[in-house]
Amino acid sequence: MSKTKRITLGVAAGALALGAGLGATSIATAATTPSPSSTASPSATSSTDAGTPSDRGGKPGGHGRGADRGQIAAELATKLGVDEAKVTEALKAFREANKPTTPPAEGTKPDRTAQDAAMAKSLAEALGVDEAKVTTALEEIRAAGQAERAAALKTRLDQAVTDGKLTQAEADAVTKAVEAGVLGGGGH
Repeated sequence: MSKTKRITLGVAAGALALGAGLGATSIATAATTPSPSSTASPSATSSTDAGTPSDRGGKPGGHGRGADRGQIAAELATKLGVDEAKVTEALKAFREANKPTTPPAEGTKPDRTAQDAAMAKSLAEALGVDEAKVTTALEEIRAAGQAERAAALKTRLDQAVTDGKLTQAEADAVTKAVEAGVLGGGGH
């Protein structure tokens, strides 16, 4: 193998590793949400842990478990016009009621639509709020988290290009891979 091919492969591997690392941030975010179950929703997932939020640094899609949970509860409370403590309790009750008894099979993905609907229904009932309003609030919180993660990814990739760690083409390839769901971190 020529030296040029090895360098190109090394750079591509580095870009993928960076993308995977960035994806790990999103996965960590997801880790803050309850384990996938047939009734936990992804937006709910972020929001479920959110009760105590999302998976990412204070906002859905964030970077840490505890702080995000409180943030999601606060965001839902504001959007729904209800007491934050009630939202926190409703999220906690939903997580407990939908705690998986066995880990999901490798490579399987939960039905997000069903999970989102179950969470919205549970929260609506517990909080005495219209289910459509809860669904909209959860979708808005998830979208904000995704936008936040995309902006953070762009900032890190731009810095890697500036620092000479990646070429612009490599950074663009990582972004494209994340957006296509090939690498974690897009929240799609």
